[in-house]
Amino acid sequence: MTGPDPAGTVPQGFVVVLDPRTRVVDGGRALLGGAPTTHLLRLTPRARALFTGRTLRVRDAAGAKLADRLLDLALAHPLVDELPPLADPRCTYVIPVHDRPQPLDRLLASIGPGNEVIVVDDASADRAGIAAVAARHGARLIVLPVNVGPAGARNAGLRQVRTPFAAFVDSDIVLAPDTVPTLLRHFTDPRTAVAVPRITGLRTAASQTWVGRFENSRGSLDLGARPASVRPGSYVSWASTACSVARVAAIGDGFDESMRVAEDVDFGWRVVADGWRVRFEPSVAAAHEHRARFGTWFVRKLEYGTGAHPLAVRHPKSVAPAIMAPWSAAMTVALLAQRRWSVPVAAAICGVTAVRISRKLDVEGSAALGVRLTAGGAAGTLLQTGALITRHWWPAAAIGCLVSRRVRRATVVAAVADVVLEYATGGRIELDPPRYWLAHRLDDIAYGAGVWLSAFRGRSAAALLPQLRRPGSSRKPVASRRNKESSSVAMSAESSSSHSS
Repeated sequence: MTGPDPAGTVPQGFVVVLDPRTRVVDGGRALLGGAPTTHLLRLTPRARALFTGRTLRVRDAAGAKLADRLLDLALAHPLVDELPPLADPRCTYVIPVHDRPQPLDRLLASIGPGNEVIVVDDASADRAGIAAVAARHGARLIVLPVNVGPAGARNAGLRQVRTPFAAFVDSDIVLAPDTVPTLLRHFTDPRTAVAVPRITGLRTAASQTWVGRFENSRGSLDLGARPASVRPGSYVSWASTACSVARVAAIGDGFDESMRVAEDVDFGWRVVADGWRVRFEPSVAAAHEHRARFGTWFVRKLEYGTGAHPLAVRHPKSVAPAIMAPWSAAMTVALLAQRRWSVPVAAAICGVTAVRISRKLDVEGSAALGVRLTAGGAAGTLLQTGALITRHWWPAAAIGCLVSRRVRRATVVAAVADVVLEYATGGRIELDPPRYWLAHRLDDIAYGAGVWLSAFRGRSAAALLPQLRRPGSSRKPVASRRNKESSSVAMSAESSSSHSS
């Protein structure tokens, strides 16, 4: 993979809108938000004049520079419906398949005629069935003599692509008519390498089991409804290539063929490390046929977990199961101690942190912002801790429960609190609470077992260790590293940066 042109900026007509969680502070003179760290971006009068409400439309070089900065810091996202059309939107669909001719037929029907499609048969047992489906839809067929896995099959198709863009789509996906055309609009940004839609559940008669209904409510591939710049440590830190569109010139040889699982996570992280952007666009979706039988579902969740160690080897700074600032880690340790002094000490840590943040911000209403950011950081850290106990560290927690009353209490709270919170926040849950809770915990057990299995095989605990992120220690996006005015300050659960524009 090669990096983007460092001089490339978004074109005139490009439109960005502030992220829903980006705050306009200091009387409109600054923006506060971003990911994976929290940033304070101070706006000059000229920069403020470029906005219409929370939207910025690029009309000149100054607007393009500011839009790039907002995208780099994840303070804003492209407003995809108003992006200018691509000069050359030609795209080839690359579909890896191993047996399953009926789902393939369903996918090709959803793509429709008039599109260039390459079907890569990854050594199917029913090669004649796959060939018949591909021929019926006018797709080009590549037959591999041995099974190489999804990464190798995608690469085999990628080598035959002659268009500027490639859409990688798994055979168990069904596409809406506007999914790929909408994703292609993101590539008017010359630094975007990959764009992915929201992955939702495909509703079929088979998906109405309790496992299928859990997946439709909380699928592993569903990254939510908030648009994002996908990058390690962010609220959307990875993206599946069950459906994705990529700029062929940006992705080199494609996927790591030595990886049978988590190859999509590795692919995205390598793209980001080279300075490209990966966009998550939830306004369009691809429907995925989830596994709905308990046995195959549980095994697949375990397989997902086994990708942890290979990722830790390739991306040691990105694979941590939790990221905490020193102050939030200290708060968590105090609460987990469950002593009389635990709550007062945790409150004191949060109070000192809020004061420090407010002083660093130096904006109108900084005291209230300091409290709000500290509270958000504390809540986020507690949620991460609960996930560690019930998911990544559950084997250790289970042993601890046998010998420690405090571990039992912490585990019970963690195992109940997340489900209660999901119901309380109005999530679209299709199961009754007892079965939803059971499926949630089994999901955690399977994934966590896979993580421990991969760590045992690799003789390394790297994929199990949380990361302490000190102020200024996080890696900035490419454009931010070029900004000589940047300085780091401690603001929330993670480190933050203060910029002027």
